[in-house]
Parts: sequence; C-alpha cells; structure tokens
Amino acid sequence: MAREELEAEVRRLRGHSASLAQMFEQAPSFIALLSGPEHRFTLTNAAYQRIVDGRDVADRTVAEALPEAAAQGYVDLLDEVFRTGRPHTATGARLDLQPVAGGAITERYLDFVYQPVAGPDGRVEGIFVEGHDVTERTRAEVALRENEARYRTLFESIEVGFCIVEMKFEGERAIDYRIVEANPAFVAQTGADVAGRWVSEFAPDLERHWFDTYGQVALTGEPAHFEHYADVFGRWFDVRALRTGEPSAHRVAIFFSDITERRRVEQRAEAGERELRLIADALPVLIAFIGADHVYRFANEAYVDWFFIPAGEIVGRDVRDLLGPDAYAARRPYIDRALAGEPVTFEMDWPHRDGRPRVAEIRYLPRRDADARVDGFHIFVQDVTVRVQTEADLARQVAARTAERDQIWQASSDLLCVANFEGYFVGLNPAWPQTLGWTDAEMKARPFLDLVHPDDVEATVAAAEGLSRGEAQLTFENRYRRKDGSYVWLSWNAVPRDGLIYSSVRDVTESKRQAEALAKTEEALRQAQKMEAVGQLTGGLAHDFNNLLAGISGSLELMQTRMSQGRMGDLDRYMTVAQGAAKRAAALTHRLLAFSRRQTLDPKPTNVNRLVTDMEELIRRTVGPAVHLEVVGLAGLWPALIDPGQLENALLNLCINARDAMPDGGRITIETANRWIDEAGGRQHDLAPGQYLGVCVTDTGTGMAPDLIGKVFEPFFTTKPTGEGTGLGLSMVYGFAKQSGGQVRIYSEVGEGTMVCLYLPRHYGEADEDEVARRLAEVEQAGQGETVLIVDDEPSVRMLVTEVLEDLGYTAIEAADSVAGLKVLQSDVRIDLLVTDVGLPGGMNGRQMADAGRERRPDLKVLFITGYAENAVLGNGYLRPGMQVLTKPFVLETLATRIKELIAER
Repeated sequence: MAREELEAEVRRLRGHSASLAQMFEQAPSFIALLSGPEHRFTLTNAAYQRIVDGRDVADRTVAEALPEAAAQGYVDLLDEVFRTGRPHTATGARLDLQPVAGGAITERYLDFVYQPVAGPDGRVEGIFVEGHDVTERTRAEVALRENEARYRTLFESIEVGFCIVEMKFEGERAIDYRIVEANPAFVAQTGADVAGRWVSEFAPDLERHWFDTYGQVALTGEPAHFEHYADVFGRWFDVRALRTGEPSAHRVAIFFSDITERRRVEQRAEAGERELRLIADALPVLIAFIGADHVYRFANEAYVDWFFIPAGEIVGRDVRDLLGPDAYAARRPYIDRALAGEPVTFEMDWPHRDGRPRVAEIRYLPRRDADARVDGFHIFVQDVTVRVQTEADLARQVAARTAERDQIWQASSDLLCVANFEGYFVGLNPAWPQTLGWTDAEMKARPFLDLVHPDDVEATVAAAEGLSRGEAQLTFENRYRRKDGSYVWLSWNAVPRDGLIYSSVRDVTESKRQAEALAKTEEALRQAQKMEAVGQLTGGLAHDFNNLLAGISGSLELMQTRMSQGRMGDLDRYMTVAQGAAKRAAALTHRLLAFSRRQTLDPKPTNVNRLVTDMEELIRRTVGPAVHLEVVGLAGLWPALIDPGQLENALLNLCINARDAMPDGGRITIETANRWIDEAGGRQHDLAPGQYLGVCVTDTGTGMAPDLIGKVFEPFFTTKPTGEGTGLGLSMVYGFAKQSGGQVRIYSEVGEGTMVCLYLPRHYGEADEDEVARRLAEVEQAGQGETVLIVDDEPSVRMLVTEVLEDLGYTAIEAADSVAGLKVLQSDVRIDLLVTDVGLPGGMNGRQMADAGRERRPDLKVLFITGYAENAVLGNGYLRPGMQVLTKPFVLETLATRIKELIAER
C-alpha cells in the first residue's frame, strides 16, 4: 500500500475511532469498565456519571468512590463475579446514594449486568458493567400496583393504560371518537383530562391511522394490535383494541402501553449497529466473527479485497469452505487455541492474487457467552507488509552502523572503553594496550582502581559515585600505571547509560609536562620580578630613610652643640625638625605595614564629610595652586566604621597621585555618596550585597591604559623613576579598604582622566564627636594610690611611659618581659591599669599575658602599645571590653589622655 493511501487509511481509522468514542459517550445505557480484584474504575460514560450524580470515580475503587454501594452489597457481587468468572445480571436492583451537593438520599432502580473481562491468559482481569436506569419505570409500576389496589373492583386485571371509546361514523368511515371511560394510567400517558371528551377536542391533530384502525375494529369486531408513534403526544405506544358491547354501540376497549423508552433504546441500538457496521466496513482490516461451529456470523466489506466475495455471501459459510484445505490446515492450530479461550496473534504470507508479496498479521480474540463459555472468536487481519519491510530495512541499517562503529572503535587513537559499576572494564579498544602495555585480558581481569595512582584513588571513587547518580564526569583527570611501572595522565569524559559507563579518554601526559615546565618558567619569572621590585623598594626606602635620619641626627647634634655653648634659644627649632622627621618616618613605616595588610586599625564611627572638610586645606596646599580642588559632600551621608587616620592617609595618597597625573594642572573632585549594592553589583565590585559609603577622587589627568589598571594595586608597582616612589601608595589604600570590610575600584581611560572609588561599609549608629587634643600639662592628675604596670622590652619606651605617669601622679611599676609582668599581675599589688607592648619576650605575647592576668583580676584595664605589626595577635581589631590599643610612635599627650580615660572607667 502506498504511503499516501496508508496515511489516508490511518486518518479514516482515527475518525472512526473518534466516532466510536462519541457513540460510547452518548450511549443511553450506563457503562463502566472495572480493572483488577480491587474493582478500580478505568472507564465510564456520561450515563454512568449521571447515575452516580457526577462523582469523580476515575482511577478509584468502587469501595472508595461509592461507599454506599459497598455497604449495600454491590462490592460483594463484584468480588463473586471476579472470583468465579461468571456474569451477574440484576433487574430492578435498588441503589441509594448520598448526593455530592448534600440533601436527601437519591433512590435509584437499575437493570444491569456484571460481565467478567478475561485477559490474554484467560484469567479474569476486570468487569464490564452495563445497564439501564429503570427508576421511572419501577416507580410507575409501583404506582400502577397502588392504583390497582385502590380501584381493584373496577380495573382488577388492568396493568396498563385503558380506556373505552365510542366511535362516530359518517357512513363506514370513522371521523371521531369519545372517551367513555379511562383509567388513571391512560390519563397519565396522554397527559389530558379525557373522560367524556371527543378526541377532536383535545387532540385535533391525531393521525388518521388511529381513527381508521379503531373504526375497523368497531365495524368488523376483529381485534387490532399495533405499535405506533403519536405526534400529538410525542410518545410511542403499544396498542391492543377490541370491540366491546353491542356492535351497534360502536364501542372499542383499548389497552395502551407507553413503549417510548424501549423504542428509543431500540432505535439507538439499531443506529449504533449501523454506525458500527459503517466503521467496520470502512476499515482496511478484515473483521469477522466465527462461531464455535466454524461458521461465519459476521464479515465486513474488506473481505471483498482479500477474497473477492461480498461480505453478505461470506456470512453463513464454513471457514473450511472459504479458506480451502491448505489455508485451513495452516490456521487450524490457531483456531483451536482461540476456541480454547486463548487470544492468538500470528503473521503469515498471504500473497495478492497477482502474485505480489503480502504479509498479514492475524488476530483471533475469543468471545464468551453469559456462562463464560467460548462461543466463537473475532478475527482481525491487516496488511503489515510495509511494517515488516521497514523493520528489515532498519535491521540492515543497524548492522551497517554497528560495523562503522566497530571500525571507529578499532582505529581510534583515543582510548575508548566501557566499564561496569562493579569497577571492571568490559570493553577496551586497541589504543589501551598500545598506551599502557597491558593486554586486553589483563586489564579486564582486575578492578580498574588497581591501575590508578594511590594519590588519585579517592578522586576516582568520587567520580564513580557521581556517575552512579547519573552525573556525567567531563575532563576528569587521574593517573594510570603502565606495565613498566611508570604512570600516564589520562583525561576522562565519561557518561552513565543503561547500567554501564561509556568513556572517551585522552593521554595528556605530554601536555601536563609542558604545563609543569611552563609553570616553573613563570615562577622563575615572578621571582625575578619580585627581586626587581624589592630592589626598587630598597632604593626608595633607603632614599627616604636616609633623608629622615639625616634630619633627626643632624638636629640632635646641633641641639647637643648649642646646649654645650649655652645657646638655648635655638633648641625648639631643632626639636621641631627632629619631631617632624620622626613623624614622617613613622608614616613611611605605616605605609609599609598597610601594604602588607598588617597595620593595626583603630576603627571608630566616623563622619566622613567632616573628615574631608577638615582635610581640604591640607590637600589644597599639597596639590599646589595649579590644581583646582572641588569637594562635593552628600547631605545625609551615612557614618562609616573606619580608622579615621587611615582614611586621611588614603585620601591624601589618592590626591597626590591625581596631582602627579596632571603635570600641567587640572581639576580634582572629591565626592561622597551613599551606595546600595545589590547581588549583581556585589558580583561586579567583589562585595557582599548591602549599604556602603562611597568616597571617590576624580582627576582630569592623563588616565591609564587597561593593562596598567590591573597592576596599580600590586606591591612595589610604580610608574615613577627609581628613588622617587616605593610603589606602596595605592597598595596601602587597597589594604586599608579590604581590612575595613570594603573595596576600592579604578575607572580610567587614556586622555580622559581617572576616578578611584573607596566603598566602605555603612555604620548603623551615630558618628563619634571630634576629640579635643590637650597638652600633657592639661591632663588631670592621678587619684590617690593609682598604680600602672608598664611591660615593654624596650627600656627607652618604659622610661618615657614612666616619666609621663609620674608627672601625672601615678605610681609606675616596670617589667621587661611577659614572665615578670605576669608575676606582678598575679601578686596582691594594686594595679589600676596595664600598659603593655604586644610583642614581648618570655614565652607569651602581650595579649596572652593580659588574658592570663584577667583570670586573677577580671576588671583589669589594658592599653596595648604596638608597632603596627601585631594586629592578628590582637584579634584583627576586636578587643574585649576595657581594652584599647595605641600605635607607636605616639604623642605623649595622647598616651596620658588614654591612660586617664581607661582608669576613669573603673
């Protein structure tokens, strides 16, 4: 059959299937199909849904969907039918259901049959339910019986509508009749008050057939029996009429039975049979039914194409006569099996009459009667030549593809393999023995983990577990042992499928060696660059420190000379120079530690707008008159928890860099803003989402190329000549921002200027008020007996601190190491404050000594004095209550103020 014809036939089949489904849905009888011993609803039509008041019964058991039916014994009947395989028929069975929407119990009467449905093995698999709602009929019968009891003397033997009519003639033609007497059933059927009335009054359009029939009975006395449809009543009636009384009275007794429902069922059945016949005749499939006596009871028109005999001539013929001896002998075993109750399917060559080959698929499906006995079998035969040919073509294609795959498997330079989840290879291509030296049998005989390098076993097991979960393992690498004991690096692409692991593997040993060599070369280059950077740093630091030391040592020598000469008037000037140089040296050390991310921060809630305003004049003097400075501070700027001094240094560094980028002058803008960083912005800025304070410095200078932007935060990197810069400025800014929990970003284009933005976390609170610097002489004196313990390994520091304390009236106790200090803390001596360096000899640092001392003195106040580098020891800025930190070098007035504040907290 051509493809177009086959597609057309498929479309017709689909159309007929839809028609059959529509017929099933619109069938007047209720139908349901139950499956399994639990009687689960598989299929119901609309009539069945009406019976159960629209309940949702799909895929539920009868007991679940209709518990009332189970309580009334219907499930027990279903169990009996399923167990015995015998159908059950019921007439007028009562079913009481509770409506879904609530209300009174619904009482129904049903005629139904439970028909067992056998599976291919002959065992019952389900039950077919079919029946009619006879509630109205039953109720009518009950009403009729009640009427009979009430009017037994008048209509004792009448069970249907009854009336006596008196005919009216013109000559021998009946023209009208009058209802002399009528029972209630007749009145109910006609729907009119007819007693004593002429038919022409209440049914003027009644068909002539009724008059002629009754007139003939009245004239001849011959009874009449007929079924007829009365348009005026819209009903079908079964009518029996006989003459009663004297012939001259022209009276006829009439018995009416309303058979409307029965006729409608019959008409629907006839229409359904015609529809099914049309469908069966339209299908390109031989459809027939053969009785147990081997005689055709039904055959569709497709038999004309296969046997050239009309279907009407096949019905009634013996299958042996139709097929002939040889064909019947070939089919006889299958026929016997079908009549024994076994569904049978087989294929046979059935050539066309012109000799063209044809393959037929033949199915015999047994049919059982009400007693579950096989009374014949249905036949379905279709042409499957195209399908068989397609399957054969596919088999040939599969064989060809398999051969191609085998060639690729054998010739591939990649290592291809199949393994099972028990840890063994089940298939290896020839590249494996060539690469590892093991034979195919040797590799399959041992678990593949035996060949894996011991350091890679754990990772290999983890990859196998991922494969067992259905996860592909791509570019996974491990080492396998060669037969000579050496190892090769393998890169795996493995996927699980159908309980096996399929892998494509590459030998990446050589690329690994090249990568290692390249890494060593790059490491050597980085080391050389680092040594070069250290050389640059050394030159810059030597230049800066030599200048500072020259200022300090020169000032001290001149002070000594003037004092020996008795010239005291110049001492203040020399001391100012020496102090200034010392402060610049401390700032340089601070920059070094900031670069190493090890400076000790003293974070405080800070008003950044006020800090920038206070620095504005200093920055103007620093950048010079050729640069215009503009400050744009946001009103309502959030506070930031930072070290104000570090932010001042960072801001000054950024402005100096901006000035250096504008040799011919230009504009610097310092701007503050509040920033909300969402998840996308956080990924862009390498920040956690949240609220930040932004401080941006923008210049109109030369700008930077992209390759320079990526390097400016690197240690020692500078574009300035040797000796003019250490390359630590922006690195210090970066270290301060990261230690403060923020970030710094640069935005620049060559010739368009540069913007550097600091992002600092918002502080949820108020900013601290500015501290008021006081002279040492202005600091309040100590209270009676207040004592301070000083622990520092540097005698000059102990001496200075002791001098300050004694000037303020404190009793000072000195200790040179942590052991001596701890002994004092563990004694009974009064100690109001511990002043200690963080880095101490004696086995404990200052923080450890203070914590040990607090075990005996829980309220001990502690002031740590540190040379910047012990921030990690102090907990990265997180100190316990009653502890503070002061960085060296410090102003003596600041030391005195801190000591007094800490002691006053007691």
